[in-house]
Amino acid sequence: MTVESRPTPIHGPVFAADPQLVYERLRRHGPVAPVEIAPGVEALLVTDYQAALDLLRDTDTFSKDSRAWQRTVPPDSPLLPVLGYRPTALFSDGATHARYRAVITDALALLEPHRLQRQVAETAHRLIDEFAAVGHADLIAAYARRLPAFVLTTWFGVPQEQRADVVAAITGLIESTAQAGAAYGKLLAVVTAMVAERRERPRHDLASWYVTHPVGLDDDEVIRQITLTLIAGHEPTTNLIGNALLRLLTDARYAGSLFGGAMTAHQAIDEVLWHEPPMANLSAHYPRYDITFHGREIKAGTLLLVSYAAANSQAAPPAEDGGLRSGESAHLAWAAGPHACPARDPALLIAITAIEQLGSRLSDLELSTPAEDLLWRPGPFHRALMHLPVRFEPVAG
Repeated sequence: MTVESRPTPIHGPVFAADPQLVYERLRRHGPVAPVEIAPGVEALLVTDYQAALDLLRDTDTFSKDSRAWQRTVPPDSPLLPVLGYRPTALFSDGATHARYRAVITDALALLEPHRLQRQVAETAHRLIDEFAAVGHADLIAAYARRLPAFVLTTWFGVPQEQRADVVAAITGLIESTAQAGAAYGKLLAVVTAMVAERRERPRHDLASWYVTHPVGLDDDEVIRQITLTLIAGHEPTTNLIGNALLRLLTDARYAGSLFGGAMTAHQAIDEVLWHEPPMANLSAHYPRYDITFHGREIKAGTLLLVSYAAANSQAAPPAEDGGLRSGESAHLAWAAGPHACPARDPALLIAITAIEQLGSRLSDLELSTPAEDLLWRPGPFHRALMHLPVRFEPVAG
């Protein structure tokens, strides 16, 4: 095997520690590079901004249906909870995709921004109350992971006693370890029971909306759309909050400004979306026929992933005079084309509000361990901190 064709691993701790270094090496292959996304499982990763846009927008050449590719990997592959076909908007094309996506976008449209912001703020204060008097906390475990989880599970009416299981399942399946299949199974079990109950007794929650939507999804379709929304809503939002907080706590340009208001939070989030997007590599596509794409010959059915992180870092405009950028929206952190993330606005509102509320309550947050000692969760798809330990002057609740 030549150096040119040898796949580069993007799933282990080496990649997690410094993915930008890996992306720089991958660019030597051109806009599309061979990678290994799990032991023995190869794919092509699009690292070029324009090539990524071309892929994301070309529904004639590329399909989202993963079934042909899926037959090439072991049935117990830890990648299948993320990439394995199921009847959802993420794995569908054309009219089927539009039908599934309509249920999701119509549901998200029910989330009135002012009410959502109030719910997030109230949840944030309850979580902060749990550690404010202690003087230290892990902001991932105690805050960034729990806040969007509470909001999402409340929207969908997940039983209180099962909410922790749902969050653990989502985290486990995204990491694509040997336990990913079991994690996805646990999530399916919770949602399956919810859907059966809502068929009998609808409530005022999003699960009932999915069940009763006019497009008439069957039970399996409802279950799959709900699990997709929970996964896509929780994991990226958690990582966005965590990555933005780290930037605010360590970037000298933000010195002391975690407590400076909404614009600062928005700027930090914007920079994270450019440089460390919470989902770094995804948007799986498969050519419908043999093609030549940006100089590389690709066989039909080959898995192509888009590296939002690599493409963004290539295209990001420089900060002026070492200052902060604002108003930029051309990054690919939300993907692009017909499969662009439909939850962009609520996710941004949750993340910005979470950071604002934390800064308003704890005015002297600082890392309690050197930034270079922080660990990142391994996995090919996300950019996510394991922990974010901080200390501060204890305050009364």
